[in-house]
Amino acid sequence: MCESFNATLECELLDKHRFRTHKEAELAIFDFIEGWYNLHRRHSALGYRSPATFERETAA
Repeated sequence: MCESFNATLECELLDKHRFRTHKEAELAIFDFIEGWYNLHRRHSALGYRSPATFERETAA
């Protein structure tokens, strides 16, 4: 799963943007993970649910 995440991050964010500073890149990666990846990206290993949905459903 980690390799899949890295490929998605590279394809969806890093290949499309050039960052002026390390901090700018750090904030963009944080926004990508917390704003889109964990909330919306569906994963076959999680039964085609997002990580946030999977955690909510399995926490009970």
